[in-house]
Amino acid sequence: MKIAVLSFSGNVGKSTIARHLLAPRLPGAKLISIESINAGEELDHVIRGRQFAELQEFLQIVDDVVVDIGASNIEDLLTLMRRYQGSHEDFDIFIVPAVPAGKQQRDTIATLVELSRLGIPPGKVRVIFNMVEDDSELERQFEPLLAFLQQSPMARVSLACQLGFNEIYGRLNGPDVDLVAVASDSTDYKALIKNSADNESRLAHAQGLATQRLARGVLPKLDACFHALNLRELVPSKQG
Repeated sequence: MKIAVLSFSGNVGKSTIARHLLAPRLPGAKLISIESINAGEELDHVIRGRQFAELQEFLQIVDDVVVDIGASNIEDLLTLMRRYQGSHEDFDIFIVPAVPAGKQQRDTIATLVELSRLGIPPGKVRVIFNMVEDDSELERQFEPLLAFLQQSPMARVSLACQLGFNEIYGRLNGPDVDLVAVASDSTDYKALIKNSADNESRLAHAQGLATQRLARGVLPKLDACFHALNLRELVPSKQG
């Protein structure tokens, strides 16, 4: 399975979706990033936006990969996809995150339009509703985007493909941090807090307890969102 995560907007959770939702649920998948700024070397592979030939070559030698495309590089990437005819077919699916803010919803629509212009069929495009506010109906938060998709169905949409805001992602530092490992950590932080000799140690253990609790709360939501993406239906077409 080869997945591209992209949007014209920044701050919509592309890297969070690639790192914490998709890659862990695709056994053996590589995680690569297309960035021009702030790109670390901690991922399996990092390339720059204009190195499209290298990206194509990389896609030919891996079976499962999640490509996190930075907002500063998407225009270059789409332009080069048009130049390298048929290159978009290297991806099995394109995932476009959306958030409630009006500007970002307009950018989401623009992203879907560009994918459609490339000839990518709606069945190969998914929208993930991200940073959903718990106290408001999803249909109300994303009314402009949903109205557009109803009129121009350029993506496969499931309202179950949603994730709320969660501070767990800000607490997880480093590429090797595994949400599942954090959630299944059996450390008794309350006992450690009780037995700590100083406030600094108590605070550190309290932070560990909070992270553990957040991880346990968010994992079922990630699992439900991934299931709603229904990526399995793409496997027969890939083999055919």
